[in-house]
Amino acid sequence: MRGGKRRKLRLSKIYSFACGKRSFEEDHSQIGGRGYSRVVFCNEPDSLEAGIRNYADNSVRSTKYTLATFLPKSLFEQFRRVANFFFLVTGILAFTPLAPYTAVSAIVPLIIVIGATMVKEGIEDLRRKKQDIEVNNRRVKVHKHNGAFEYTEWKNLRVGDIVKVQKDEFFPADLLLLSSSYEDAVCYVETMNLDGETNLKLKQGLEVTSSLRDDLNFSDFKATIKCEDPNANLYSFVGSMEFEEQQYPLSPQQLLLRDSKLRNTDYIFGAVIFTGHDTKVIQNSTDPPSKRSKVEKKMDRIIYFLFCILFLLASVGSIFFGISTKDDLENGKMKRWYLRPDDSTIFFDPKRAPAAAIFHCLTALMLYNYFIPISLYVSIEIVKVLQSIFINQDIYMYYEEADKPARARTSNLNEELGQVDTILSDKTGTLTCNSMEFIKCSIAGVAYGRGVTEVEKAMDRKSGSPLIHEQDIGSDDIRDSSVAKAPIKGFNFIDERIMDGNWVNEPHADVIQKFFRLLATCHTAIPEVDEDTGNISYEAESPDEAAFVIAGRELGFEFYKRTQTSLSMYELDPVSGKKVERTYKLLSVLEFNSSRKRMSVIVKDEEGKIFLFCKGADSVMFDRLAKNGREFEEKTLEHVQEYADAGLRTLILAYRKLDEEEYKEFNERFSEAKNSVSADRETLIDEVSDKVERNLILLGATAVEDKLQNGVPDCIDKLARAGIKIWVLTGDKMETAINIGLLRQGMKQIIVHLDNPDIQALEKAGDKIAIAKASRESVHRQISEGIAQLNASRVTSQQAFALIIDGKSLTYALEDDMKHIFLELALNCASVICCRSSPKQKALVTRLVKSGTGKTTLAIGDGANDVGMLQEADIGIGISGVEGMQAVMSSDVAIAQFRYLERLLLVHGHWCYRRISSMICYFFYKNVTFGFTLFLYEVYASFSGQPAYNDWFLALYNVLFSSLPVIALGVFDQDVSARYCLKFPMLYQEGVQNVLFSWRRILSWMLNGFISAIIIFFFCTKAMELQAFDKEGRTAGRDILGATMYTCIVWVVNLQMALGIRYFTLIQHIFIWGTIAFWYIFLMIYGAIPSRLSQNAYKVFIETLAPSPMYWFVTFFVVISTLIPYFSYSAIQMRFFPMYHEMIQWLRYEGKTNDPEYCNLVRQRSLRPTTVGSTARLAAKKANHTKN
Repeated sequence: MRGGKRRKLRLSKIYSFACGKRSFEEDHSQIGGRGYSRVVFCNEPDSLEAGIRNYADNSVRSTKYTLATFLPKSLFEQFRRVANFFFLVTGILAFTPLAPYTAVSAIVPLIIVIGATMVKEGIEDLRRKKQDIEVNNRRVKVHKHNGAFEYTEWKNLRVGDIVKVQKDEFFPADLLLLSSSYEDAVCYVETMNLDGETNLKLKQGLEVTSSLRDDLNFSDFKATIKCEDPNANLYSFVGSMEFEEQQYPLSPQQLLLRDSKLRNTDYIFGAVIFTGHDTKVIQNSTDPPSKRSKVEKKMDRIIYFLFCILFLLASVGSIFFGISTKDDLENGKMKRWYLRPDDSTIFFDPKRAPAAAIFHCLTALMLYNYFIPISLYVSIEIVKVLQSIFINQDIYMYYEEADKPARARTSNLNEELGQVDTILSDKTGTLTCNSMEFIKCSIAGVAYGRGVTEVEKAMDRKSGSPLIHEQDIGSDDIRDSSVAKAPIKGFNFIDERIMDGNWVNEPHADVIQKFFRLLATCHTAIPEVDEDTGNISYEAESPDEAAFVIAGRELGFEFYKRTQTSLSMYELDPVSGKKVERTYKLLSVLEFNSSRKRMSVIVKDEEGKIFLFCKGADSVMFDRLAKNGREFEEKTLEHVQEYADAGLRTLILAYRKLDEEEYKEFNERFSEAKNSVSADRETLIDEVSDKVERNLILLGATAVEDKLQNGVPDCIDKLARAGIKIWVLTGDKMETAINIGLLRQGMKQIIVHLDNPDIQALEKAGDKIAIAKASRESVHRQISEGIAQLNASRVTSQQAFALIIDGKSLTYALEDDMKHIFLELALNCASVICCRSSPKQKALVTRLVKSGTGKTTLAIGDGANDVGMLQEADIGIGISGVEGMQAVMSSDVAIAQFRYLERLLLVHGHWCYRRISSMICYFFYKNVTFGFTLFLYEVYASFSGQPAYNDWFLALYNVLFSSLPVIALGVFDQDVSARYCLKFPMLYQEGVQNVLFSWRRILSWMLNGFISAIIIFFFCTKAMELQAFDKEGRTAGRDILGATMYTCIVWVVNLQMALGIRYFTLIQHIFIWGTIAFWYIFLMIYGAIPSRLSQNAYKVFIETLAPSPMYWFVTFFVVISTLIPYFSYSAIQMRFFPMYHEMIQWLRYEGKTNDPEYCNLVRQRSLRPTTVGSTARLAAKKANHTKN
């Protein structure tokens, strides 16, 4: 425990500044009122008062169904689909005399389809139930009596219980922190499950309860807490605690949220405030938005179209039937004597022909419902689940280093992956590693650091600069001192001028000393000392901060210890030249947040001098410099610009000296603001901080590199060549966007920003209305100028443009009256980069692109700040990186690295789109073929309502005789292999332009179905109409004609499938030929059943069809004749008018896939020029070369 002792009193001063004892009646006046009525009796969960309030228990349920609601709710879900509801209605009507078939044959297929979907729903919900059981049965120590703590399940916790949570355990409910293993009641909390951030948050209990550090202290502990009612706000908490007849204010600082984890603290004691579904994390959990692919939405419209055809055919048939029925009995003569019109029921009564026609319409609707594929939805769900399994098991998308495969979290959007038009990407952690390395710095106007970034190497290769050569020469001089050292994570800095203590010889050694001292003190990092080796590591709030502390250590200022009020380090003494131990008293920490964009610490050195050390973004720091603190401003600005151009993240470092009186005045006002629990508490803190962070003296700037992930440039290049537009939505500065290769030489930049003197003058005056008006006008003007520039360029040249817009400008550009012209400008640019954008802006931009273009958008990110963007896009891709799992949990597909997006879209996306599109088209083809033969037979039989086929032939067509091959098509078919998908990225545009699922293609498949039905019906009827069917001279009846037609249909639809398949597997062979074989087996088995069940199929195959040569000849002749039109059309189209994938198939067939000339010829068929990525940069470079 020695290591634990060392860390005993850490960091509490940073956040606490002593708990307020001031009067808080005014701030807490709302307690007890509406929304603030919760009363918790600590350590008395069984008391009468607690029982009366009847708070929620601590069990949670995420399941969609319960045992009681599963059947009604799941049935309701199924019959919300219009097709299923239609089949339910026809199934009910099948029990009436109107039915052209038996009720059982109509209901059984519906039961099979609905049952299969319900089983799938039940299995998915059962998985959720198991997860709930696991969570609810986690165990935690709870106070029982007399200071004894015993383990109990989470679900048994009640409001008011005192629990003891130990290190690395999750908090079981929302707790009020009472005390911890640290004497000042602080604890460290990881909130990764809440906000995706892996950095530790520090919480602190009230001073009055901090002494309750032993189990026995709680034997007679009593307190009453009055606080806000359950709500979803993670960052607010208003309440008070009555303890020993004293009132104490409570703030979010004392609240420990469920599903957070206790870190770096041995244990804490807490009182349960909110349980179960009242906890803030559950209050925040919303159902993810329901997403449906564009293909699926279009499929619904096709179903409605088929309904129209169905009603049209039924209506036309009924009209003709009514006319024929009315004419059946004329002047006592019977035209259709076999129907006995003189003694008929209402269904065929010539005297009531209109009523007979109406009843016939209902019969026809039931008979023609085979136009609607009953198994379509369930087949597609099965196929999508299997496709998702293939995505999950793709070894080429497995990240071995982190043991993370790709994971399709929903199977609804598989085909949407093949139709992405625009990618909206986060930068840090998504395109980059979020692993920062200190690589350069500017101190006292002098640039230090000889390291070369990846961007600089790329720029060197493009421009032919001798930069790298010079670096190589320069590095030879320091190889002896630096090469021998092992690589240090977070530190990639090389410069002999200030390393190894050489900084003391520099002209501004005193500035350099303060610079390094600032790196070692201005942070909230926690030092971890390895007891065995003595090595020090740091746990920091962000990778940037860790890089700064490590840089300080490596440059001679080693921070090694933090206590409640001090920071200790070893630093080089410039006088003696030796390392000395120095301790700085930590007076205050002014925290970093996104609005302040800076962080400061106030420390007192051993000589009693008080310093404020500050680091922050250049956009806020230069304005805060004193007149005498700008000595190095010009040079530093120059260096910062160079660093940003090289893709580095920069911070400005400055300091000021405070006297005792100044600090005392600040501290009083700061403590008062900290202890305030009013709504404007944060504003008060910012105002006090703002006043002290003025008149700073500039020291210099840091530059850290956030390295690109492996394969990102190549991936971006491939996606750009596939015709996909890529937008970057980042919180970084515009200059760093060059790091990802979206900007290239020769690309003209349209920059929309508000950093102009007029706006800045208004900001200093503080007139918010005037600022907003001027900003709005400025943004509108800049966007309009950009559009004019684009239009002018179109006439004169094919110049590529990049649009860069900052967060401030974006606020106005997204307003209703301006967003459409902003979108018009953005869509006509090759690259779009939104800098300094907030999470809300990311989501709004995504929504604008999605709704404005009507095309598929994909958002990709790795952090909690990307969740809104992921949920707003058609497809959300979560990167399982270092910023937690929040993005992954909100995503549709999770991958470990950005580079896997290339394979996910270009290979799996293309395949899934093609498979689902072909599968749906084929479904409609086979059902139109089957349904239209029923209609033609109706015409042939005077619209009598008599089906051409046996009842069970009708019922099992979609379920047994045409379903398995189409499922195999949806799972296994490939037009080209994965290698060719990646070699010819433009193939992806087939999905973006939806060429495989256009109305033209869908209607052509339906037309093919009508043609097939006509050929099958007329060839079969004419072949059997007059001739004897067998050697005994018998002619074919309805049973023989129906069975023969059905045989032809089974052959045709399955062989049609075989003609359409581009990639045969053993499974497809088994399913196609097995289905045909199974039809004959079924005929024999079903025909052997007694005739009261098999009806007109009784022994029809064994005794009649099989012995007859006519049956086999007609089957062969009709099947070949039916397939000829499709085969001819396909052959002509592929030979003379090939689609893009067919051109690639020709290349492969002719063995010219490695012939550059032929490959380039195919690539020239590109539907869109590439303007982004390394290929575009190379093309631009060649073009410039040619001009010169």
